Amino acid sequence: MKKLLVMSMIACMAFSMTACGSKEEAPAQAPAEEGAEAPAEETPAPAEDGAEDAAAPASGDKTWIIAMDTVFRPFEFTDENGDFVGIDVDVMKAVAEDQGFNYEIQSLGWDAAVAAVQAGQADGLIAGASITDERKASGWIFSEGYYNATQTFVFPEGTDVSGLDDPFEYLKGKNVAVKNGTAGADFANSLKDEYGFTVTVFEDSPTMYQDVILGNSAACVEDTPIMADSIKVGNLALEIPEGMESDGAPYGFAIMNEANQELLDMFNAGLANIRENGTYDQIIAKYLGE
Repeated sequence: MKKLLVMSMIACMAFSMTACGSKEEAPAQAPAEEGAEAPAEETPAPAEDGAEDAAAPASGDKTWIIAMDTVFRPFEFTDENGDFVGIDVDVMKAVAEDQGFNYEIQSLGWDAAVAAVQAGQADGLIAGASITDERKASGWIFSEGYYNATQTFVFPEGTDVSGLDDPFEYLKGKNVAVKNGTAGADFANSLKDEYGFTVTVFEDSPTMYQDVILGNSAACVEDTPIMADSIKVGNLALEIPEGMESDGAPYGFAIMNEANQELLDMFNAGLANIRENGTYDQIIAKYLGE
């Protein structure tokens, strides 16, 4: 009996010690759980701040969309290698490199290029656009001029107007081809009533030239440097008479939304710099030999 009693007491003591151990382990886990949670709450904050800092420069890395004509030699055209080149293309590249901004050219054609900038689908336009009061009044915001050009009447090869006191008299009762929305069209329209000729509008220069070569129109009106280059390179059966050019106006880079003033300011600053360092003269000489 004594032996049995002793054994019972030992069993009770073992059970009592086991129960006490369970109660002591539970509180021991609580600090461990709190300690594990604390870093988990603190760690994400620096990670999120770091992610925002890394993204911040990318948000300011804007690519400006620049609309151009498709065929307006020597200011924009596709060369024999299939590359889009020209005075406007090279000037835009030089200005962007000087000012350190990104841009993308969209070769759209004249009407589509103007419409894209007006609609906000493009940020700026460089396409041999003459700076005129009419365009300014309709919302065009121009840069400083980057090339001065006149507009001239152009006739089929062999047309002689030299014997007339006023060569424009030759056009009486005839038709003149123009390109839509251009300074050349404005020049022709300013004279048509005085000299009694009609005007037909085309969407691009090559089609306009062909209309004259085929005899459908007696003449067309084009920017003088464009026409001289087109006749030379394309061996066109056209010629430029003397004394039938306009007073001329400078070409300008244009925006149509004041929110893009930063782009216009960068163009003006870059243009001044490339004129000063000789890059501009190299571009003009490359295409016009001037």
